[in-house]
Amino acid sequence: MTSINSNYLNLQGSYLFSEIAKRRTKFIQDNPQAEIISLGIGDVTRGLPEAVTKAMHAAVDELAVPDSFRGYGPEQGYDFLIQAIIENDYKARGVDIAANEVFVSDGSKCDVGNIQEIFSQDAVVAVQDPVYPVYVDTNVMAGRSGSFNSELGRYENIVYLDCTAENGFKPSLPDRKVDLIYLCYPNNPTGMTLTKDELKVWVDYARENNCLILFDSAYESFITEADVPHSIYEVEGAREVAIEFRSFSKTAGFTGVRCAYTVVPRELKGLDKDGNSVVINDLWNRRHTTKFNGVSYVTQRGAEAIYSPEGKEQIRGLVDYYMTNAGIIRDGLASLGLDVFGGVNAPYIWLKTPKGLDSWAFFDKLLSEANIVGTPGVGFGRSGQGYFRLTAFGSRENTEKAVERIRGLSL
Repeated sequence: MTSINSNYLNLQGSYLFSEIAKRRTKFIQDNPQAEIISLGIGDVTRGLPEAVTKAMHAAVDELAVPDSFRGYGPEQGYDFLIQAIIENDYKARGVDIAANEVFVSDGSKCDVGNIQEIFSQDAVVAVQDPVYPVYVDTNVMAGRSGSFNSELGRYENIVYLDCTAENGFKPSLPDRKVDLIYLCYPNNPTGMTLTKDELKVWVDYARENNCLILFDSAYESFITEADVPHSIYEVEGAREVAIEFRSFSKTAGFTGVRCAYTVVPRELKGLDKDGNSVVINDLWNRRHTTKFNGVSYVTQRGAEAIYSPEGKEQIRGLVDYYMTNAGIIRDGLASLGLDVFGGVNAPYIWLKTPKGLDSWAFFDKLLSEANIVGTPGVGFGRSGQGYFRLTAFGSRENTEKAVERIRGLSL
C-alpha cells in the first residue's frame, strides 16, 4: 500500500469549526423546532455591495463574446486590481509597495496555510495562544510541530506566546530563538489590537533576531482607533521582516466569492542550506505560479470595484453595520457583569465564561438553553480555555435577539 504523510496523524481531533458544525447538526436533529442563531463561524450575512455586483455582471458580459473574452489570467493577479490595492491600501497610508510584491489569491486562509511551504522543515514556529487554528495545523502537517503533549495540550516544538487577561491579551516576545512568528491584528479570536509603538517592538525584535513575521491583517477595515496601524508596513523596517495577508472576505462579503492578497516585499531574504541569501519573494512567486492558476477575472473585477467611490461608501456601510452589532453584543454582555474584550476594532467579542464553566460547557449551555451557536475559546488553544468568542456578522435582528436570550439565562 502507498505510504502516507504521517504528520497528518499528529493533528489533534476535529478541526474546530467542523466540530462546531457537528454539534450544531446533532442538536438540530434532536430539536427540530429550535430556532438557532449562529454567532460562531465568522461568516458574513449582508449581500455583496452593489458596486461589486455591477462590476461582476459587466465582467461576465465581457466573457460572453470573443472580442472581450479572457482565458487564463496572470497567476499573481490582474494589474488593474493590483494597482487599486497599492493606491488605496498602501500609498494612501504613506506606504510604498511595488506591483511585483502583491499576489492576488482565493483567500487568506489558503495563503496563510501555504506560505510555510517555502521555509525549511526545521524552522521554529511561534504562534499566539489563543490562535487561529490554521497557523498551527498547517505546520503540524509540514512536520514542524513535534509530538503533541496531551498533558500540556500543546505541540513540543511550537513556541506558544500566551495571550491572557493578565497581559491584556498581548503576547510577550519569544523567550528562545524562533524563525517564524505568526501575528494576527486585529486579532482573531480576541478582537484585541496593537498600537503602532507596540507593533514596532515586534518589528525591531524580528530585525535584531533574524526572524520573519507572518502578519495576518484580514480584519484591518474594522479598526476604529487612530493609533492602531492598518498595515505592519506603517512601521519602519517592517519591509525587511514581514509578510502581510489581506482579505476581502469580511470587508466586502467575499466569503463565498473568494478573493484576497498577500504582500511579500523584495527586501525579505532567507538562507539556503549553504548559507547563501535567497529572495523570499521569488520563492513565493514560484510556488504561487506553480500551484495556482489565478483568481477569476469576474471576481477580480468585483474586487477592483471595492475601491471605487461607490464601493468605498458601500463598504463603510457594511463595516458600520457589523461594528454596530459588535457594540450591541459587547454592551449587552457587559451589562450582565461578564468580562468582555474586543468588539472595538474587530468584529469579534471575547468573553470570560461565567461560573467557572469551561469553554465547551458554555458552548453546550448556550446551544441548549438559548439556541445560540458560538465558538469555544479552548478551540483556539490552551490559553483560550474558560473564554468564548461571538461574532458580529449576524443580522441586526438576530444579534439583538441573541443578546436578549443571553439576558434570560442564569449566568
